[in-house]
Amino acid sequence: MQWFSAENIVAVGTAVLGIVASGAMVWYERRVPRRKRVGYRVQMDNPIGDDVRSGRANRRLGLFDETPGMADATLVLLRIENDGSQGIDGGDYTGPEPHGLTAVFTDRTIRGVSVTQPTDADHLMDHFTAERGFGYEGNRLRIPRVPLNRGDHFKLLVLLSGGDVGSGIRLTGGIREGEVHPNRSATPDEQPPLFSRAARLISITLTLSVLTLAGIVIARDDHPLPLGCARGTLTVTGSTAFAPVVRELAQEYGKKCAGADITVDAHGSEAGVGELTALRPRSRHAPALIAFSDGATPRADAARDLTGSRIAVSAFTLVVNEDVDLGRGLSLAQVRRIYDGRITRWRQLDPRLPDLPVVLVSRTADSGTRQIFQRRVLGTWERVPSTSLDCVHRDDRSAPVTRCELGSTQEVLDRVAAIPGAIGYSELNLALGHRGLRRVSLDGAAASGEDIEYRRSGYPYRGVEYAYTYGRPPTGSLTARFLAYVGQSTGEDVIRAHGHLPCSAPAVAPLCADDDNT
Repeated sequence: MQWFSAENIVAVGTAVLGIVASGAMVWYERRVPRRKRVGYRVQMDNPIGDDVRSGRANRRLGLFDETPGMADATLVLLRIENDGSQGIDGGDYTGPEPHGLTAVFTDRTIRGVSVTQPTDADHLMDHFTAERGFGYEGNRLRIPRVPLNRGDHFKLLVLLSGGDVGSGIRLTGGIREGEVHPNRSATPDEQPPLFSRAARLISITLTLSVLTLAGIVIARDDHPLPLGCARGTLTVTGSTAFAPVVRELAQEYGKKCAGADITVDAHGSEAGVGELTALRPRSRHAPALIAFSDGATPRADAARDLTGSRIAVSAFTLVVNEDVDLGRGLSLAQVRRIYDGRITRWRQLDPRLPDLPVVLVSRTADSGTRQIFQRRVLGTWERVPSTSLDCVHRDDRSAPVTRCELGSTQEVLDRVAAIPGAIGYSELNLALGHRGLRRVSLDGAAASGEDIEYRRSGYPYRGVEYAYTYGRPPTGSLTARFLAYVGQSTGEDVIRAHGHLPCSAPAVAPLCADDDNT
């Protein structure tokens, strides 16, 4: 292990910074309390009546032998202090009474009171007059609206009778934008705590957390990543037709490269590229996002920062419900007549076909599979508008045929298999083995990756799979390493296993390089 590596230096520096931050917080807590606050605490509550015995001589003290009703007399020292960050003036007391605060002595009667040890005797003593509300009645002591600078305090020595030592004592009243609160009891000479319990707990927790983090970083076993690996997170979106390939590639890469978290969220070629485009204005750096697209996207011309990498040649196919046996397939001219609404029933093509209505099961406009179909097979867009939400009930009776649009290739295959007379299109490998379907040859040529690779037929419905990123991903990033992995031998094997042709293969490279002629 390299003790002086950049990561360890950062970790130790973070620990030191955390300790300094903790000390700064302690200083701030001590020097800059939070708001206007009046605190109070009982510093003495002692019996002084004639029923109190001296523990050493076991004799009566007899302070009030001649005073009726004072046998259970007690003496209380109450400290009232400004322990907030701001000064308090007379207008800050919010009670409706002329006086500012009220001290209540539960179960006891006030017999006398004296003001003692104010911070500034001349400044504070002038306020303790009857004209300003100072006085007592029963168990309630009225305290004037005494202005207190930050840190000022005064003490009240109160003589009481009745009740027991330790009976409840509370201070009532309010402070604008502040509070009146009890403080921890203390002896007359005891200093208040340097900072609050919350500050102490936060300081200790922060220090321990940072030190623990630094220890983990330094002590961990740093094994170098295998060549070609990178850690981090990456999202792959876009083509639903190519999604099975990408999912397996992500799984294989994750097995090889620990710490790589790759999420595949496919919802259409154009939708995926649109998501990549929309992320850019909100990010100062290229987002960790790859959008796969069936064919080149027009967005690449509009967003100059998009970089497309050719990944594979994909074969697509038309599929029909198994009730429609087209034998040798369809010509391109027949396909175009079907998709512009001139063929409404299958028997119009051949009297031997079942007399079923044609149902067009299409993809949404965001689909790269649809865009390649329109460009390579129809030579135009699908002219029949969408007339149904469920592919069964035609909402627009004026349209010549029923046509619906679905969000994924798998949905298209499932609906075509379920609806008699339905026709749709799909990536070839996804259609293989799907029950309830027949694949359709075009101009006598069947969809075959091998025939496309070795130019054995002029099968038209094929296209190049692109991987789009923003600019060129940084060298060493997970995005760059994953794209490089796709073009390596393991990636090629996965692509071929799903019926696609990897652009990294020498025989396929010319097809990928000249996308317009694929």
